[in-house]
Amino acid sequence: MMKKIKIFQVDAFTDRLFSGNPAAVCLLDEWLSDDIMQSVGSENNLAETAFIVPHGKDFKIRWFTPAVEVDLCGHATLASGYVLFSLLDYPDTQIRFHTKNSGLLRVLREGELLFLDFPTDTLEPVSGEEDIIKGCIGMKPVELYKGKTDYIAVIESENELQNLQPDFNKISMLKARGLIVTARGNHVDFVSRFFAPQSGINEDPVTGSAHTSLLPLWASKLGKKHFIARQLSKRGGQLICEYKNDRCLIGGKARLYLTGEITLA
Repeated sequence: MMKKIKIFQVDAFTDRLFSGNPAAVCLLDEWLSDDIMQSVGSENNLAETAFIVPHGKDFKIRWFTPAVEVDLCGHATLASGYVLFSLLDYPDTQIRFHTKNSGLLRVLREGELLFLDFPTDTLEPVSGEEDIIKGCIGMKPVELYKGKTDYIAVIESENELQNLQPDFNKISMLKARGLIVTARGNHVDFVSRFFAPQSGINEDPVTGSAHTSLLPLWASKLGKKHFIARQLSKRGGQLICEYKNDRCLIGGKARLYLTGEITLA
């Protein structure tokens, strides 16, 4: 029996097309099999494909890279909120998403801005692995941490971060979802890049979930709770963030790229 699924592709954390982080959003009546959702994620070949299912007034959400299902994805959740608010006329100013492993998430609408309301990560300092990270990024971090899913390496400057040449093979051997590298910004509060070859994404354009780790780090360094951040990928993206202790608000705009249908025969 032929099944058709609505699909949207959205550029998240940007106010213009062909920048920010592209995500696919698939609207379902009920979950497909894990194998089918992973196949769709692989076929889309985007950093993430989000699948959303109605759950009363709320929604359930899952995320797939081209290679694996992940526990948390920021930009695809922002894209899902954009689809529901802007294209499907969701009437409230917040949408609640229920997840398998990351608790309850919300997307809040303030005009054109959308804010992710995510749980704050817990960071632990790491010692004795600095040389391993140096092999991954070509320089020794001045500080190194491990969060729930990622390593977080702090380096000296935005210029070093911009020019950094990652070794994706070595990064893929880290026992983590990926590696966040960050520095103080020249024109914004802080900048970052995110590498996750072990999750099927060599460099992610803009990573909302990484900022659940970055906000507590930079809040302690800069002594403030409101931030403007940039991710220095080729596509680039800007995030407006607020650190609220156990929660993080991670905001940005989004733009629709395409709408269509997936045909499953």
